[in-house]
Amino acid sequence: MEEKKEEKTADSADACCHDHVGSSPSRGRDVLKKINTKSFWQGACVAVVLLFVAQAAFDVNFMPKLSFGGSGAKGASNASQSSSGNSASVASVADYETAVLPPSGVELPVRWGDLGKRMVDAGVIDSEKFQAIYAQRGGLSDKEKELLLGADNGNLKIDAENAGYLLNLLWALGLGNKNDILDNGPMTDERYGGNAGGFASTGGWTLAAGAAMDHYSKHSFMALTAEQQKLVERVSQNIYRPCCGNSTYFPDCNHGMAMLGLLELMASQGVSEEEMYRVALAVNSYWFPSTYLTIAKYKDGQGIAWGDVEPKEVLGAAYSSGSGYKKILSQVQPVTQSGGGGCGV
Repeated sequence: MEEKKEEKTADSADACCHDHVGSSPSRGRDVLKKINTKSFWQGACVAVVLLFVAQAAFDVNFMPKLSFGGSGAKGASNASQSSSGNSASVASVADYETAVLPPSGVELPVRWGDLGKRMVDAGVIDSEKFQAIYAQRGGLSDKEKELLLGADNGNLKIDAENAGYLLNLLWALGLGNKNDILDNGPMTDERYGGNAGGFASTGGWTLAAGAAMDHYSKHSFMALTAEQQKLVERVSQNIYRPCCGNSTYFPDCNHGMAMLGLLELMASQGVSEEEMYRVALAVNSYWFPSTYLTIAKYKDGQGIAWGDVEPKEVLGAAYSSGSGYKKILSQVQPVTQSGGGGCGV
């Protein structure tokens, strides 16, 4: 509780200067009384200053612990809880980054093999266009070239450096692979125009040989069993992205189409549903770093460490959709981080 301090002035000092000590006993006593009073207040001022110095230097709290019918303590507790959710005092930004965006990256439980080469051969990716784009960005690394043109790649690994590159590879995969979600899902639904070519995920893919729609759901890069298809459909409806309000089941932007490609790849290689959510959260975090660092801070304010969150819950509409994340932002100061992939190639 903060106390208001009444400022005191030494307006009697000049009066003391006009008294003559020894003129009379009563006058002498009055003078001594004024001197003693002045000394008292000078001493009190010095003591107050020393208390504040001690509090600043040694983190000692001299404020009284008062409670008015219990409301003061409760109010302090509520203020503390509110503060924990709205400041970086719970953990540092570096702590969140280490947990959400591991510097060493995250290895995904899927083998890439020759998928890049097959997409180039099929024309979903025009190799010259693709490499020209990256030449303007410093060129492809040897590893990135191998993912594009190689025939024997191991497991994919995502980190802050290659997140945008993997976004484009998986975008092409989700766009080109034959799947019932693309053929009969929201992308072709009359309620949304009935024209799959009118979305950012299709019209925005400019790195194909020919038009993007020449390759839309046309190639069998991965053949899913009926059970695997059901798994992809079920999981895709529970994974949202903060750039819009749609789930992966409606892949109308590049992030949605790329996530669809990743889900198909995981299902085709026998990854469990639980693991699919865990991987999807890790990948989404690299694609939208500020979003998931902020969600991690929000969860931390609730006493839940990032390693203990439920991936399916965090990927759901309440956290990862555009509207859901907006509600989170109303309760916590955002953690800003550069990086991630934009909504274009």
